[in-house]
Amino acid sequence: MSTAVVVGGGPNGLAAAVLLARENVRVTVIEAADEVGGGARSGEAILPGLLHDHCSAIHPMAVGSSFLTGLNLGRYGLEWRWPDIDCVHPLDDGTAGVLYRSVAATAAGLGGADGARWRRLLEEPVASYDELAEDIMGPLLRLPHHPLRLARFGIPALLPATVLARAFATRQARALWGGVAAHAFRPLHHPLSSSIGLGILTAGHRHGWAVAAGGSGAITRALATLLTDLGGTVETGVRIRSYSQLPPADVTLYDLAPGAVAGILGDRLPPSVVRAYRRFRHGPGAFKVDFAVQGGVPWTAEAARRAGTVHLGGTFAEVAAGEREINAGRLPERPFVLVGQQYLADPQRSVGDIHPVWTYAHVPHGYTGDATEAITDRIEGFAPGFRDRIVGRAVRTTSAFAAYNPNYVGGDIMTGAKTVPQLVFGPRPTLDPYYTGLPGHYLCSAATPPGPGAHGMCGVHAARAALRHMAR
Repeated sequence: MSTAVVVGGGPNGLAAAVLLARENVRVTVIEAADEVGGGARSGEAILPGLLHDHCSAIHPMAVGSSFLTGLNLGRYGLEWRWPDIDCVHPLDDGTAGVLYRSVAATAAGLGGADGARWRRLLEEPVASYDELAEDIMGPLLRLPHHPLRLARFGIPALLPATVLARAFATRQARALWGGVAAHAFRPLHHPLSSSIGLGILTAGHRHGWAVAAGGSGAITRALATLLTDLGGTVETGVRIRSYSQLPPADVTLYDLAPGAVAGILGDRLPPSVVRAYRRFRHGPGAFKVDFAVQGGVPWTAEAARRAGTVHLGGTFAEVAAGEREINAGRLPERPFVLVGQQYLADPQRSVGDIHPVWTYAHVPHGYTGDATEAITDRIEGFAPGFRDRIVGRAVRTTSAFAAYNPNYVGGDIMTGAKTVPQLVFGPRPTLDPYYTGLPGHYLCSAATPPGPGAHGMCGVHAARAALRHMAR
């Protein structure tokens, strides 16, 4: 029987392990933390019973994943929930751009020419999303299964987000687009800065911005339980620092940042790979604050009170300026802030009238300051009286993010700067971004395509590469 070791038990490592185990490979997952899950963990951060997601929270790409759906994880407790409204981007004048699951409803809310443009941009890719997903959720440099349909999606994705923003006439439509595009943590005037935003919108309009009932940890708990049922083994609290610690196996996969893989494998890797992994560029950081809020956030924009996600970035120009600043190493006076209200779809996360509010700000890589007040001020500006409702908070700095998950170097929850070379090739210039150059060893973390947010697809592609290796 073939054997495999997976180092790192985040969503990608677990997905790789499950795929291998389903192919009758004996798999061992080795995780440094005391529990598996990587960024998809949840817990009581402030008050007993008040449930917060540690990092990943909203899952538009995971809920419709053909891989996850095919595993029937409902048997292991995974249940998806949806808010009334997917996302709202309020503006200072009290208006807002509102994103519904339906393309038609979103277009109707935007109205006029902007509504028509939203439909032209997204209606066809959304209708084709389930067929396109395998092409979208994989390496760019390969023969697609649906080349013409992928081109219809891919041509706008190549553009800078600033170019697509010019297609919209109203401040609300431009801001709504900018807030979603900003999920890339990239300057919005750069090529391919539309790609991640369009991927989120297309997946979300098809399957919704869902949350996992009971917290994001339910996703990885379900994967880990399935793996055990398939005969796999999970070892926690074991940190692999060197090649000598690795158990013998036919293949080894790493759900780790490239620099960590270089540290483990060292001069066993080709010199060019070592250089590429050690020079791998990480992106800006996240500064996270979880709040316990009595009565919820008193948003001025009514739609925001029903939204699972709220983007606080102001106008498109303000969002773009903020992303330029953090990429230049400076914290804007009014940073871009994401607010998650997962409890609206999943009320069991709350304790009575006290609700968990999940937030983080985009900050420079390795930011050493305290952005707590900047985040609080940002919310207060769109929800006067918010401060008076706070009954507790928990802060996670960029360094705390890196300690919580070593893949998040400098607070980089994207596991990479997602520059054009990284989006196209992954950690190094190659047609196979998962292969490390050492036979039998593969990288499966979010540093490889399709990157973060797809919950497992990096691991799936790496595991398929490992299976091809074992078949030779």
